[in-house]
Amino acid sequence: MSSGPPKTPTPAPPPVLTVRALMSDPALGIELVLLAGEVGLDRVVKHARIQKSGLALVGHFHGIVPTRIQILGQTELSFLHRLSADDRRRYLTGFFRLGLSCVIITQAMHFDGDSGASVMPVPELALCAEEAETPLLLANDRSSISINALHALLDDRLAPRIRLHGVLVDVFGVGLLLVGPSAIGKSETALDLVMRGHRLVADDAVECDYRPPGMVFGGAAELLRYHLEVRGLGILNVKDLFGVTAIRERKRIDVVVSLVEWSKDTEYDRLGLDDRYHTILGVKIRELMIPVRPGRDMASILEVAARNELLKNAGHHAAREFFGNLEGALLGPGQEGAPPGYGDRRQDESAVLPPVGPGPAPGRGSRPPSAVPSSNAAAPLPGRPAHPPRVAPKPPESGASGPASTRVKPRSH
Repeated sequence: MSSGPPKTPTPAPPPVLTVRALMSDPALGIELVLLAGEVGLDRVVKHARIQKSGLALVGHFHGIVPTRIQILGQTELSFLHRLSADDRRRYLTGFFRLGLSCVIITQAMHFDGDSGASVMPVPELALCAEEAETPLLLANDRSSISINALHALLDDRLAPRIRLHGVLVDVFGVGLLLVGPSAIGKSETALDLVMRGHRLVADDAVECDYRPPGMVFGGAAELLRYHLEVRGLGILNVKDLFGVTAIRERKRIDVVVSLVEWSKDTEYDRLGLDDRYHTILGVKIRELMIPVRPGRDMASILEVAARNELLKNAGHHAAREFFGNLEGALLGPGQEGAPPGYGDRRQDESAVLPPVGPGPAPGRGSRPPSAVPSSNAAAPLPGRPAHPPRVAPKPPESGASGPASTRVKPRSH
């Protein structure tokens, strides 16, 4: 089996998002209205978290990150409304001179009692934003709703990304990322898993992105979506061949399966006591190294690996439980580390059965041995031959010689 060197991961460029794209994104879920600063709509947002700038309104600008979205809610607006016009002008001018990406105010409009029209409670906001060419946006929703919607969108659009060479499949709900040298059999194994009812996510190029708190999701590149390459067959459309149940758009990566070419000179893990990890975008993901050789059913092995991962997530580690029981058996009863109740089981298994053989003849008035309860009686252990039961000797027939106590006298009429 020939195989080439593994391909190195392709880092994606740092994600950026312009204010113009933010306003027109249909996944945002809230409506943003431009109030001022149209010239600066092409400024970029580089951080996935917003910033509330309360202290900046009194001239304290330490900690302000210009490439983060700034939020001014009802609390900040009510504070500005109580200031004099000169103070508002001075503080807002210094605030907008920081070169901010954009400023979003929430629930800022109120209705004038005389005209009935909606007006800004702090008119200096629009004036200072226009002078600094900083986009000033209005969200009619509450601050909490607006912040949640912005965080959800920014987490997706600004998530760290990387492109990996491999195959991602969903097996029993467990995301298995198959990595290894070219021509090792990743795509063929994925095809076998799809024919067993599992789902293909991506082949050849897996687009990975980070999601808080510490998760990595994978999907297919746009041009390669639903397609699988098998040497000898060419490019296959899995969705057309097996239906929509055979594909999945995205899946969390739970286990990295590193396929390596089998070598008799290499030691492979045969116990499974220690966990290996593979780091993707700073997240440690459990890794399995599986050797590939002719005759091995890789699809069945990966199905068992997915089931075993589900057991580990439920708190059952088969290898550690087995070696824990084995250690307790070797330590013996009463030793530190032995499992509870182990000494009682050892005592029961080592019970000695009474010897088997002809016993003394029962005397007059005595019960036969078979009727005497024995404290040493025990059931035969599995795998050991059962001892024959001890039977009381039969009394001799009439006229036969034997002990006087065992003769049967004829009844007199």
